Amino acid sequence: MVESWYQYMNVGTLHFMSFPEAGKGEGPIAETLETILRDDFFTAVEVTRIKDDQVREVVTKMLEASHVVTSFAMHPVILSNKLDINSLVEEERKKAVDAVKRGIEEAAYLGATGVSVLSGPHPGTGLEQEGVQRLLESLDELCDYSGRHRMTFELETFDVDVEKRCLIGRSDLAATVAKKVRAKHPNFGLILDLSHIPLQGEPTKTAVMNCAPYTTHLHIGNCVLKDTSHRAYGDQHPRFGVKGGENDVEQLREFFEALFAAGVLKRDAAVEAADRPLISFEVKPMAGENPVLVLANSKRVFKQAWALL
Repeated sequence: MVESWYQYMNVGTLHFMSFPEAGKGEGPIAETLETILRDDFFTAVEVTRIKDDQVREVVTKMLEASHVVTSFAMHPVILSNKLDINSLVEEERKKAVDAVKRGIEEAAYLGATGVSVLSGPHPGTGLEQEGVQRLLESLDELCDYSGRHRMTFELETFDVDVEKRCLIGRSDLAATVAKKVRAKHPNFGLILDLSHIPLQGEPTKTAVMNCAPYTTHLHIGNCVLKDTSHRAYGDQHPRFGVKGGENDVEQLREFFEALFAAGVLKRDAAVEAADRPLISFEVKPMAGENPVLVLANSKRVFKQAWALL
């Protein structure tokens, strides 16, 4: 395949994963974001909360000037505060929903086109359906709220029994939930992450095919599953090619092929460039690694995988 990937997707990176020091909403946010925005390989970027009003204003102007598609991820806020949008305790569910609504407002201020979340922990044996019902209630409210701001709202699938232990991990359950939400909210979509698929214990083709009708956004990265003593074991998103890792050039090529086969990636001249699926690197440098070199690693793997299609 010799065609440009930009005909099929917007390529970005999760700023707060490429530069983890920005993940808490403080630190060198603008400085590290500039490293990404100066690189014209990227047509998109994913950001998260910014605590300081002045920094947020600076970042808003940077994003606008750079002409990139921007998405806003609530993951750092949800995980650091142990929020659960499918909590069986109504007070806790509402607390999580309110926090996400504040994130939607911040995303709108930054000019983001969408907001993403993850489900809460699996509630336990015999309680899955009740947890799903609570999740559907939250997604209904949040899709409506994000729609008022003309943004998409997306749910990412995670592992169910390794580290995050989320309610929504298996592709069949994710698709069931998505079908119900999409019936009422056309602005809803799923995020599939190549890093998470090995942790979910199902073939890439299965996960992609099951979720294809609802997939609007993708993450690509690596994980370590077999060696529990590895410092990057679990959902830690190490660089491609790390010893003991599950994903590299060949696995990304297979992911691309599955996405094309399922119709998630397709060339459509009628689709505006900004509305094409967003594919972002979710790769985090391990301690002692240079973030800029790890980002270059991801770009190389992407280009090599694409060239092999």
